Amino acid sequence: MNRDDFRDALLAVMERKLHWAWPAFTSGQVARALLHVHFEQEYATYVRDFPVLLGRAYVQCPLPAARRELAENLYEEETGGLAAGRPHPELFLEYPRGLGMDLARFEGALTLLPAAQAWRDLLDQHTTAHGWATAAAVTTIFLEGTAYERGELDGTAPRRPEPALEQHPLVVHYQLPVEALALTKAHRKVEGGHRAAAWRVLLDLVEADAHPGVVVAMEAQLAAWLAYRDGVAAACGVVRDTLRAP
Repeated sequence: MNRDDFRDALLAVMERKLHWAWPAFTSGQVARALLHVHFEQEYATYVRDFPVLLGRAYVQCPLPAARRELAENLYEEETGGLAAGRPHPELFLEYPRGLGMDLARFEGALTLLPAAQAWRDLLDQHTTAHGWATAAAVTTIFLEGTAYERGELDGTAPRRPEPALEQHPLVVHYQLPVEALALTKAHRKVEGGHRAAAWRVLLDLVEADAHPGVVVAMEAQLAAWLAYRDGVAAACGVVRDTLRAP
């Protein structure tokens, strides 16, 4: 698999990182009393431990150039020292805090839904037992990336939407204070650099013989993530046949 084929295979995965129920979350169709399920599952599956997952890629990587890119990302996620001022997992908790949720729910061990547990198990497997390239792809491309990754590589392709903070769905539909969008603000400061670095590492530094295994892992991540979001949607009362157009 050459570099271009590898890139296209990764982009093909990311362009399918879309879930049918997401419009319900961005248009206010999820009952406020159930919205905590979404935040708890996101936090427990990967947000809380993202620096750990990313760190696994770093410690396995034999290439100084790749380690430097991963280390910068890891430093920001773990400390917020480059832009955010606070660790990103802590900033995530400003969402439920701003919505008046009981933050004690996020302390200690959270119970994962079955599909969420299956996805987390796969994340652990892919970041510990399949080599640094797979760990880097799963964390910096799949977890941090969106369906708009092509726009990170091609200036003519659509970029991820960035509406004004006052138009954020949580602000519009759930009256979240704009000040609680600390993580959103942090991402807008650093994600451009993180996206460029992630793709640079994968496309320029991963050996060709590792490409097929990385793509297989990314396809498996997509399938597990879609099942995970199915489970969250069901727990939040979102039914596909009754979903209203936003």
